[in-house]
Amino acid sequence: MICHMSATATFSRLGRAVTRRPWLVIAGWLLGAGCLIAFAPGLGSVTTADQAAFLPGTAESSRAAELARRAFPDAGGSTAVVVVQRADRAPLTDADLATAARLGPPQISENRAVALVPVRFPGPAEAAATQHAVHDLRASTAGALQDTGLVAGVTGEAAIAVDNAGAFADAEKIVTLATLVLIVVLLLLIFRSPVAALLPLLTVGLVYGVSAALVALVGHALDRQVGQELPTMLTVVLFGIGTDYVLFLLFRFRERLRAGDPPGEAIVAAVERVGAAIGSAAFAVIAAFGALVLATLGFFATIGPALAIGVAVMLLAALTLVPATVAVLGRWTFWPSRGPRPGRGGFARLGRLVARRPALVVAGSVLVLGALAAGVPRFVADYDPIGVLPAGTEAATAFGDLQRGFPAGAVQPTTVYLTADHALTEAETAAFTQRLAAVDGVASPMPPRVAGDGRTVAVPLVLAATPYSAEALDLVGGPLRDAARAAAPAGTSAVVGGPTMAFADVRAATDRDLMVIFPVAALLFALILAGLLRAALAPVYLVALVVTTFVATLGATAWLFQGLAFSIPIILYLFVTAIGTDYNILVTARLREEIREGRSPREAAGLAVARAGPTVGAAGVILAGTFGALLISGVPFFIEIGFAVMLGILLAAFVVSSMLVPAITALAGRAAWWPGLRPDRAHVETIVIKEEARQGERFGS
Repeated sequence: MICHMSATATFSRLGRAVTRRPWLVIAGWLLGAGCLIAFAPGLGSVTTADQAAFLPGTAESSRAAELARRAFPDAGGSTAVVVVQRADRAPLTDADLATAARLGPPQISENRAVALVPVRFPGPAEAAATQHAVHDLRASTAGALQDTGLVAGVTGEAAIAVDNAGAFADAEKIVTLATLVLIVVLLLLIFRSPVAALLPLLTVGLVYGVSAALVALVGHALDRQVGQELPTMLTVVLFGIGTDYVLFLLFRFRERLRAGDPPGEAIVAAVERVGAAIGSAAFAVIAAFGALVLATLGFFATIGPALAIGVAVMLLAALTLVPATVAVLGRWTFWPSRGPRPGRGGFARLGRLVARRPALVVAGSVLVLGALAAGVPRFVADYDPIGVLPAGTEAATAFGDLQRGFPAGAVQPTTVYLTADHALTEAETAAFTQRLAAVDGVASPMPPRVAGDGRTVAVPLVLAATPYSAEALDLVGGPLRDAARAAAPAGTSAVVGGPTMAFADVRAATDRDLMVIFPVAALLFALILAGLLRAALAPVYLVALVVTTFVATLGATAWLFQGLAFSIPIILYLFVTAIGTDYNILVTARLREEIREGRSPREAAGLAVARAGPTVGAAGVILAGTFGALLISGVPFFIEIGFAVMLGILLAAFVVSSMLVPAITALAGRAAWWPGLRPDRAHVETIVIKEEARQGERFGS
């Protein structure tokens, strides 16, 4: 009880300090944000689309890439392939091939369906110069083949990067606009006040600018990059949880106004009552994001802390900037309407159901979640960067055209490097190449390349399978690598490199990271919940429910999509598991508050649903809608994320937090709060509470 009173007093003092000089707080935020945004580098300066760049140096593909840089310094950069075919898709004639030769020496398929013209760029695929060169290549190719009866498309590493960057940039614009419109509409429906609707948007917009600047500064200071998905993910995270935190405050502020508090006291009481819940929720999310530093894959290890920075800034704004702004606005915050009276409507009826039939609610909810979770065995991870491109992009279309005449692996061969402590002979190279060509799944070897000192040979191999398919990843990470090591002569060593091997390493790193991060995050969640609730049982089943939500969401998504982006589980971890915990914390904190005021466990459960349910429901709808905006992005990767997280948030808000948590707590009774809350202490609390017990409507009245 002392800890609880100490935390309450702390947030009460914070609320009074902020609202005593609100204009000073607002001015400080605006000045600090303006300076950061004006002088910090842009977020785009620390983002990259290259997943392989996030691999540790010990990975097979990383070691192969380092060997290639030393042995073949002139072979760096990136590649693309021009795919030439007749417009009528008939076989290429000799005249057609002569025309195609204007673009460079062509490679002709046996069925003459297509011809390939390889192109090499000096810089990496993500470099601005390379991306400009790809655009120029596409323009010059179209010009060279005009009125010839031939058509061409550019695909391959560099072209995929160009189309990927364009798709993600377009998606970010679409998602941001849709998110803004959606949040405004939903907030107007919830509060029927343009002021209350704009407050979260303006706050989150300011926080986004500060967060992006801080991430860019940290990235430059540590010389680290983050995935190109970060800007879009940061947008939806901040608009999602930021709106949640503002809603938590506004709902409680409105509740205190209706209880008769003057506006100044009402906002202080709001900070006092929900400050601990907001703080605990934010720290749970920060802990979940921060746990990603344990990942070996740099994509996870960098994007997690980057998002954690954004959440930390949002927490600071929620407890300072928002109360200060509300203190200035006062009752005008809800102009011209105060909205519907609490205690009436769907959540009040749901609260009565939970209080009267908690076992039935638990059984029904578990049945729904179990049915969804049954789809988990269908989950198949997809590592194909071409698959994330919107339909109709040139790189994806040309890649499909290429397969009319060549194995899918022709666009990005796998290279095996043989290095020795002596100059390799032609016989050694030939025997090594022959052994590799005999591996099942290798379509054909390409001419080996020998380093200047003769001690390293690069053997490119065209795989029969699509370069990023599960079959190809299994091949390079298993039989091919084993065969290369077995075929290496005495005094030599072999490593497998290339894009396929890089994604095989990404897969291995992802599998390892998920096995490490999930248990660590669960432990952190339990500790944070135990600190908030000072109870032993409640944190256990709350964490179990978080895991159940994750599994059900992944299963439901697997039911709908054939093959999901490999990062979907970690994305669900980031958003459903971490952010969904916000709602559990808010409902549980309200449950504890009702118990401390002397109510029975079942009555407390019903009141918690009736009073906290509208906040959780509104926050859940807004956050789910925010991610739902990804469904119109046109990028398959974002569509999968949008559906998965939207469903997960709705399950977390309306099934788990609004039904399962209070129902299980009602069944557990006071044992859920042991040892932090005892009957006699609850009775003492009823003596010292303020007028809320007198003014609060009895459940069901």
